[in-house]
Amino acid sequence: MSTRRQSMYRLAAVWGVVALVPLVGCENGSTVGPDDAPSGPSRAFGIWSPGPDDTCTPAIHDQYAVVGSDGKLYPTWHPPVDPVSGCTFGHEHGRDPRGSDLYSAVGSMPFGYANEAGDLFAPHVGYKVEWENDVEMSLGFGDVGEALLRVTCDVLVALHQGSAGSGAFVNPHHELQYHAKCSDGTQLHFAKISTIGHLGEFSRSCESDVPIVVAPNPDNIDGGGRRLIPDRTCVERHVLVADGTNSSFGSGLRESWQMSESLRSADGQRLASVGPYFNVFNPARYYDPSAPDLVGNAVDLCYEVLPDGRRARGGRCEGLVLDSTVAPVAWNDARSPFDGAHRDVDINSIRISNRDGPNVWYTDAWGRNGQTEPFPNSLRQFIAKMNNEVVTPSGPSIGRDRPYSGTGVHAPN
Repeated sequence: MSTRRQSMYRLAAVWGVVALVPLVGCENGSTVGPDDAPSGPSRAFGIWSPGPDDTCTPAIHDQYAVVGSDGKLYPTWHPPVDPVSGCTFGHEHGRDPRGSDLYSAVGSMPFGYANEAGDLFAPHVGYKVEWENDVEMSLGFGDVGEALLRVTCDVLVALHQGSAGSGAFVNPHHELQYHAKCSDGTQLHFAKISTIGHLGEFSRSCESDVPIVVAPNPDNIDGGGRRLIPDRTCVERHVLVADGTNSSFGSGLRESWQMSESLRSADGQRLASVGPYFNVFNPARYYDPSAPDLVGNAVDLCYEVLPDGRRARGGRCEGLVLDSTVAPVAWNDARSPFDGAHRDVDINSIRISNRDGPNVWYTDAWGRNGQTEPFPNSLRQFIAKMNNEVVTPSGPSIGRDRPYSGTGVHAPN
């Protein structure tokens, strides 16, 4: 393994499964020592392979790895272009976490870590990192919402949120890694499998109270929040428009995964909860029930003309030639403006109900069954010893001005 990536390889997640590294206030977390080696690969490791237009090899990709606190090897953040070879991976993972003020305590983020504990497959493409230091938060009483005091927080999050293909139409289970430390003492570090909305359905993005049922929900698996995804109704209403009107891509082609996530003790008491919204402004897909795989490709809308003459006008389709003699840009072409790389995260509220402690809890992969001692496949979570439910930090959006499109990035991303 090359020296340039060895430090990333050796880092451990200090907040993870049956942690091998002590966490003291999440300030003094050290890394796995230079003589430590992984016990073996996680199921998330080594599964990426290049597409036809990607120039990096799997061996180069696998050098971006981290040893989790369970001793297994996981993929982690990497740039879309390898800085040494100059090859391209074809996908991106958002903002480099090494710039976060929380990085010294958290370390590199092991993609697929909660999925491993929950015995779920963890796709690689789709993991997105976002962070901001010294975010100005509002403090309000309960649901009143009026700002009373100001605090700042460092926030570092990662969610598996692919915005191409049909998986998200039916699958509500996506890994979330969440880290926050605030000037008022609020502090939270956890990983879990989130259940965002309902199994087998999603909500129409341009009409959020309309559920779109795609598949049955035999196990009645439901979660908090919802996945807002555009469908054919949205694109015909807002993107394919009459002459003299500009398309509204923000209304017709926008995803918002709105989460309501908690960590709970074995008796069901809520220990902490967060409610971030992860938004994608240029997804590669929309739901089309007439398509064989139910997927409509967003870039194809730039070339479509309805019988009444309505079509996409301006915006993201500007510059794509509507000409039968010119080959259209494919959905997975790096030239497509719909690569899922323009995103932001609404932080929203961070609630803690843990005055009597302890700081360290062990939960299952779903954030439930919290106990003070580790158990098989438990995840090690850190929660500040405090209650902030009366005065709760609530935050703005982060990341909107940082589109991550770059050399070689294309759907699926």
